[in-house]
Amino acid sequence: MSERMLVVAIAFGGAAGSMARFGLSLFAVSMIPGWFMAGTLAANIAGSALIGLIAAWSVRRLPSPILSGFLITGFCGGFTTFSAFSLEALLFAMSGAWAVALGYIAASIIGWMVAVWVGWSAGMALFAEKEAVAQTKS
Repeated sequence: MSERMLVVAIAFGGAAGSMARFGLSLFAVSMIPGWFMAGTLAANIAGSALIGLIAAWSVRRLPSPILSGFLITGFCGGFTTFSAFSLEALLFAMSGAWAVALGYIAASIIGWMVAVWVGWSAGMALFAEKEAVAQTKS
């Protein structure tokens, strides 16, 4: 495997993740008009679930470093929006909306942790089942 191929895979994954985040953000804000942080919250929760699922798959299947780089570093890195989250929370706090800032931070952290656990659990169950079926056919 060449390092150049890994860099290209991460770059393409990041581009795909960023476009997916943009689409999800547009959708989330259209569903909850006036709540500008809905897209960031949705992307970070969905990204947490996705990275949990991919990590469980990686444990069970050991994908190539290029595929892992594309999915985890690239796609999930481009899809989640922690820098936007940090700025939004800071802007709430700086405007004096401390309760909103703290609520947003709490909802985000709890949502991310639950989502990554759900993704991991689903991935472990899904990929363990496929592994057991594959072993019975051998």
